[in-house]
Amino acid sequence: MDKKSFWYGTFAGFMAAVLISGVIVGAIVALAMMPLENPEDRYEEYEQISDKLEDIDRILDSKYYEKIDRSNMLNTAIKGYVAGIGDPYTDYYSKEEFNSFMEDSAGSYEGIGVVITYGENGTDLEVLSPFAGSPGEKAGMLPGDRILEVDGKSVDGMKIEEAVELIKGEKGTPVVIKIYRKSTQKTIDINIIRDVINMETVTHEMLPGKIGYISISGFQEVTYDQFKKALTELEKQGQKSLIIDLRNNPGGLVDSVAQIADEILPEGLIVYTQDKNGEKEEIFSDKEHQFTKPMVILVNEYSASASEILAGAIKDYELGTIVGNNTFGKGLVQSTFQLDDGSAVKVTIAKYYTPDGNYINGTGIKPDVEVSLPEELKEQFYVEKEKDTQLKKAIEILSAK
Repeated sequence: MDKKSFWYGTFAGFMAAVLISGVIVGAIVALAMMPLENPEDRYEEYEQISDKLEDIDRILDSKYYEKIDRSNMLNTAIKGYVAGIGDPYTDYYSKEEFNSFMEDSAGSYEGIGVVITYGENGTDLEVLSPFAGSPGEKAGMLPGDRILEVDGKSVDGMKIEEAVELIKGEKGTPVVIKIYRKSTQKTIDINIIRDVINMETVTHEMLPGKIGYISISGFQEVTYDQFKKALTELEKQGQKSLIIDLRNNPGGLVDSVAQIADEILPEGLIVYTQDKNGEKEEIFSDKEHQFTKPMVILVNEYSASASEILAGAIKDYELGTIVGNNTFGKGLVQSTFQLDDGSAVKVTIAKYYTPDGNYINGTGIKPDVEVSLPEELKEQFYVEKEKDTQLKKAIEILSAK
């Protein structure tokens, strides 16, 4: 499966919304929140849009062959309106989407603990992987299981977000998921009791030669504590050097990556942002912690945003060797603003710069040692260590030190 397709898979419905001409509807709502230099211009636009809406409604009411879901039309139109700003990181979230977004940021929710993606045809919903020890794993869900129904309701044609909302629920409540298992070509009902799911964003192990290895899949609220625990355990095992794997990490919370950077960097600047008015905000590390052993940071073209903040700071301070492929190149910061009805707008509010003042948006971070995976492995999420050329290079560099 294409990694990039999966990364953006949950936004497939959103991107489709951009193509819908219902942008006009969203303008009515959004214009009210956008101050214009001349208020009369706003009222004039209101009148024009209102007239056009009446014409559109008249046509749809009389000609459209099925029942019309106007709530969905309006929600889709607002998405399209916000998307019209031309920034892929400025989004509109419905109330339900915003709740899911906040759960993802927190790294904790109540559900069954499985990652869902689109199947090869782009519409079927399949299990990518269950979290270790999760209710889904314990009940027997496997990667590749195609989800057909949730509590008797078909998920055919549903977006990932809609299916996820059906699957989630309070701790201790049951859910029945009907799946089709390709390996056995059988349809199975799986009974699962929901529980609190704490996302495992950090994994670690000790490699031969006392080389510590920490993989970070995303920067959520839980990530710093998981990273600190992993680093402490590796130190207790006598690690002589460290690999931090940021490959396929799309980013996350700035506060989370700043806490981790503070554990590694000397006293000084971690990152700074600059808004449209030239106002700067700086984040610093203190002198309480600093990692002084040899270190390699693994990155690839899917390492983005907060991942690049950490990799960029380590590179600027010359504390470790960056190995892999040029990173994604997202040097922008977003902030989310909740609206009265529970929906929200995520807005790009500033650019960010590495400690040396490098703005990496669109260019990314160039590795100190560029190494690619074999072509046949580039689109795989899990690569065996024996075949992982980037990891092998990291071990080679640290072994030499």
